[in-house]
Amino acid sequence: MTTAELLLQEFDAEMRGTRITLERIPNVLPDFKPHDRSTSCGRLAMHVATLCRFGTTILTTEAMNLATEKFPLMVFESREKLLATFDTLSSELRSHLAAVTDEHLGQKWKFSFGEKVIAHEPRAFLYRTMFLNHLIHHRAQLGVYLRLNEEQVPALYGPSADDTLGF
Repeated sequence: MTTAELLLQEFDAEMRGTRITLERIPNVLPDFKPHDRSTSCGRLAMHVATLCRFGTTILTTEAMNLATEKFPLMVFESREKLLATFDTLSSELRSHLAAVTDEHLGQKWKFSFGEKVIAHEPRAFLYRTMFLNHLIHHRAQLGVYLRLNEEQVPALYGPSADDTLGF
């Protein structure tokens, strides 16, 4: 089994859980923040929905310099738009991941801000840490936002107080 095949199994499972979480984001919470320093629910949900774009960048480019490259703004318009964005970007990333070779995943990818190097490691490592773990982290934050607003928290790795998934 190739590294990409292993990563695809994980990708499919995490994207299912991410979509389920995004499906629970109500249209009425875009400005909710659990703390003054927190990101709003709408912006955080859009960040989660668009993180696959970063995974694609890791797999398809030689480097990314945040001083010269910017991602589009993350503006929440509706749950339907949120899900459509996620579906498009996750499908695109899945196609790239399915086509990648072990050799390509082993090549170093550089992430920087101007002259400051943030990371310069093999793509497989940065795909997992800077994309996938990053996505899981923010998806978990959305779970807290849901709980604080009496919305149902999905079962992702086992049952939640709202969703048993047959456990």
